[in-house]
Order: sequence, then structure tokens, then C-alpha cells
Amino acid sequence: CYRSMQGHRNMSALQRARRVLSGVSAAFGRFRVRFRRTVRTVNHVLAVVTWVASLACLVSLTVITGFDHRVLDVFQLTEVLKVCRAVFVLNILCGYLQKGESLSRWARVVGNVLNVLMLLTLMPFVYPHPHSGVLQALDQLLLKHLWQYAIMALYALNNLSYGVMRLMGRRTNPAVMMAGSFAFFIMAGALVLMMPKCTYHGISFMDSLFVSTSAVCITGLTTVDIPATFTPLGQIALCVLFQIGALGVITFTSFFAIFFSGHQSIYSQLMIRDMVYSKTMNSLVPTLFYILMFTLSVEAAGAVAIWFTVPESLYTSPEQHAAIAIFHSLSAFCNVGFSNVEGGMANPAFMHGNQTIYIAMSVLLFAGGIGFPILVNFKDLVMSYWRRMWRWLLRRPRRFYPRHIVDLNTRVVLATTLTVLVIGSVAFFVLESGNTMRGMSIYERVVQSVFNSLIPRSGGYATVNPADFLNVTLLLVLLQMWVGGGSQSMAGGIKVNTLGAVLLNLRSIVQQRSGVQAFNRNIAYPSVRRANAVVILSVITVTVFIVAVMLLEPQLPAKAVVFECVSATFSVGSSLGITADLGPAAKSVLCVAMFVGRVGLLSLLTGMFTLRRDVSAHLPSENLIIN
Repeated sequence: CYRSMQGHRNMSALQRARRVLSGVSAAFGRFRVRFRRTVRTVNHVLAVVTWVASLACLVSLTVITGFDHRVLDVFQLTEVLKVCRAVFVLNILCGYLQKGESLSRWARVVGNVLNVLMLLTLMPFVYPHPHSGVLQALDQLLLKHLWQYAIMALYALNNLSYGVMRLMGRRTNPAVMMAGSFAFFIMAGALVLMMPKCTYHGISFMDSLFVSTSAVCITGLTTVDIPATFTPLGQIALCVLFQIGALGVITFTSFFAIFFSGHQSIYSQLMIRDMVYSKTMNSLVPTLFYILMFTLSVEAAGAVAIWFTVPESLYTSPEQHAAIAIFHSLSAFCNVGFSNVEGGMANPAFMHGNQTIYIAMSVLLFAGGIGFPILVNFKDLVMSYWRRMWRWLLRRPRRFYPRHIVDLNTRVVLATTLTVLVIGSVAFFVLESGNTMRGMSIYERVVQSVFNSLIPRSGGYATVNPADFLNVTLLLVLLQMWVGGGSQSMAGGIKVNTLGAVLLNLRSIVQQRSGVQAFNRNIAYPSVRRANAVVILSVITVTVFIVAVMLLEPQLPAKAVVFECVSATFSVGSSLGITADLGPAAKSVLCVAMFVGRVGLLSLLTGMFTLRRDVSAHLPSENLIIN
């Protein structure tokens, strides 16, 4: 009996211990859940604060760079940057506390490198400054404002890009988002170009807005003289603006967000895949990386080529020589048409030289106007042949490779582009040999004919005054402006893809075929419908802008107004010399024309109207009497 009572007491103590342990475990579990919720909430709040701090950081760095300041102003701006740095560091530390989403190995490594670089900006405040040795050199590097500001700017860009991608993940309309991003950078560029350090003698807001719109929309029209108005800092700002406008804001932000953070929603990745013409989701990051690296490589090669072709009379220092080469390379590949040389490409030093610079510029114009889908398709073709050759060298068994790597879009674009280029070059050579090219040699006439055939397709340069062209030449130039370059390229116009689809549709109607055929393929019916819509909207849009400018500027010649409006709407940049004579209202109309021409009226309209239920398939069909 004693033993049973003792066992009962022991069992009760054991149960009580288990209950205590169970209560402690439950309390710990509840604490862990609450802690995770608290950390998640803090991270959400901190994400918003970090986004605001990133914007404040970039604005402060811009103000420090572009304005002359008193000592007190610099001290206040540096205090703002210190607060931004503290927010960035807190965001990094809180991010490590929360278990994040599953990231790819590459994104995890790159993101950690960026975080470590950001934390390294705190090192001068942590350890004492040594007086000798390697640590002294490291200390001097870490104390440099350029190093710290560059890391902070990179981290701020990454956070802003991630915020944009989060917005894309909320099913934001792509057309509206793209139009909003272009409008934002146009206004930001206008404010940046008005900074005192960006101009020699100041610039009005209307002119700054016009030049910024022309740069972001890669048009090339300008109301001021670029080399006489903008300082080297202003020219750098112009290069950044038309680089962003050419590649697209979404390309930049998606590259930063995916490359540095890695995790994105499926919807945003699908939208980016359609924008950059990626075949699969797995090749999204390689395609983005390829587009950016190809752009930078071509622009670097173009700068080197132009470096050796610039006459010595146009520069007085190696810095000015490099500035001319880099500016013209970026401007040509982006199909902008800006020049930082007096007189532009019509400068006598260029015209009376060996014409090599026009060949280099023609290659850049053609590469920029062909379109990224074509470049991606070429990359796939080269990689396929490389894999075949590599397996043949290793004597491995053959594998199945797709036979039709070069798709229908690439074939149509190349065929249409080469046809328009050859016809335009030959026509310009025949028509202008006895007019604007009188006195030139045969070689110079051929080079100028090819160059001036590429210019109307969004180049925007001028080697000879377009006002001196024959009327038939002007008509040919207007048609080339209307056609433009390839889709998803730096060029404007309705695009050669659209022209090819419309002409092939016309051929199928004449030959009484049921489908639109090209290169043993049928073009999808929605593509043909969209091509017809683009053609109709382009005619309506340019007509509206022409009428508006004619009403606002009745004293200007009609021919010059038509040429100006067509050049602005289709992102060309050529002019008959009336741009600087326009009033503020007419300049505003041309700004809208450049914006609509870059974003695309069809994209804007489809983005403004919500998708409704399609009942057309259930309605009876009837024929219209056509012709």
C-alpha cells in the first residue's frame, strides 16, 4: 500500500512536469509565431521606409552633383544621406532575421555581395584609422565619398526597381505602367537638365521638357544647340536619359530586381518575358543579361571605332575626344540623333574627311534599329551551332536540335529591312546626286546615300540640309519615317514587322488565298489584325498632330510643319529648321506626339479600356460590300 501511494505521488509529479513542459512549449510556440509576425510587419513597414529613403538618397545625390552649394547646404544633404544609410543598414539586418523566399543561388550570392558592400560603407566609423600599411590604403578607399555614394546609389536603385517589380506583381496594366514610367523619367530629366551645373547659361523649363522628352522618347528633335547649351555633366544626363528610353524602364528595373533579389511573382516574370522576347521562364535572366551586355558591348565597340575616325580639329584634349566618341556611339545605337559637336554630323570636318565615321555610325544605326527579338534569335542560332560543333569535336553522339531556329519574325524583319534600305539608298543616290551631293565623289555619294537612308528610320542626324531636298526626296523620306525600324528596337515608325504583315496580307488577298503566308509559314490572324490597326492609328494620329500645329503656327510653311510632326510622331528627329521657332503650345503638342510615338497609341488605348466579355463569336455574320 505504501509503495502504491508512493508511485501515485511520483506519477502525479511526472504529469505535472509534463504539463509544465507542455505549457512552456506552447508559450514558446506562440512567442515564435508572434515574433515572426512582428518581424514580418516591421519588414513591410521598413520596405516602404526604405523605398522612400532610396528616392531621397538619389534626389540628394543628384542635388549634390548638379548644384553649387554653401557649406551648410552640403552638411544638411550629407545628414540626409546618413539617415538613408542607417535605413539601408537596418533593412539589411532585418532581412537577415526573417526567413526569406526561396532564391536562386546566383541571386542569393549577388544580393549578399550588395549587402556586404553596403555594410562596408560603415567601416570608417567602426575601426580606428591606421597610419600605415594595407589598412591605411583600405581606409582611404572606404572614406572616399565617391565609393560610398556609388554603393548607396546602387542599393537605392535596387530597392526602387524591386518596388516597381512588386507593383507589376499586383497585375498592373503593362501599357499604363510603361507610359507612367516614361512620363516620370521625362519630368525627372527635365528637372535634372535645368540644374546649374548641367547648362552653361541656363535653360527654360519648356526647352528642358522638350529636350528631355526627345531624349527619353529617343526622337532627336531639339529646340537648343546641344554642345553650346549643355555642359559635360548635362551631356552625361542626356546619355542616361536616352539609354533608359532606348532599352526601356521595365528592362532596367526587371534586371536590377531579378539580378539582385531573385524572387518575383509569376505574373511579373511572364510580363517581362513577353517584353524581352524570352522563349522560356528559365532563360529570362540570361536574356536580360544578354540584352544589356550586347548593348554595352556594341556601344563600347562603336565608341572605339568612332575614336579613330574623329578629326583632330574637333577636340583639344583626350577627355573631349573620348566624350565625342562615347556620346555619338550611344546616340547612334539608341537612334536618338543628338550630337555634341558643333553642326552635328554635317560638320565640315566630318563631311570633308574620309567618311569612315559615317560607316561606323551606319552600323550602329542598323544594329539599334533591328530589334532585340532579332538579336536574341541570332544568339540562339549561334549557340546552337556552337553546341553542334562542340559535340562534333568531342565525338559525342548527335542530339536532336530544332531545325527552324530562325523564326518567322526574324525572316520577315530582315527581308523587309534590307528591301527598304536598298530601295532608299538607291533612290537617294539617283535623286540627290545632282542636288545636295553635287561635287562629291562616287564613294562619298554611296556612303552618304546609305547613311541618309538609315537616318529617316529613326536616326535623326543630318549631313545635308533636308530643306534642300527635292520634293520627291522629301516624300521618300516621309515614307521611310512612317515605316521606321524593327519592333522592340530603338527605332520608331509603325515598324517593318507591321509593314511586312500588311504587304503580305495584301498579296494573299490579290492571290485569293485564305491565309497570309511567308517563308512556308502562316502568319497568325491576330498579328495581321494588329498590323492593320497600327497602320490606321498611325495615319489618324499624325494627321491630328499636323492639324493642331498648323492651327497654332499658321505662319509656318505647311511642308515644314508636316515634316516636323511626322518626325516627332515616329521618333525620327529630322527637321526642316522650324523647331526653335515654335511657340510653347506647339512645343507641347510635339512633346505629346513624341510621347505617343514612343509608347504607342495602340498600347495606350488597349491599356485604358478594360477587358470586357467578348460576345462576337455568338453573333451572326454578314458581308460588307468592299470595292
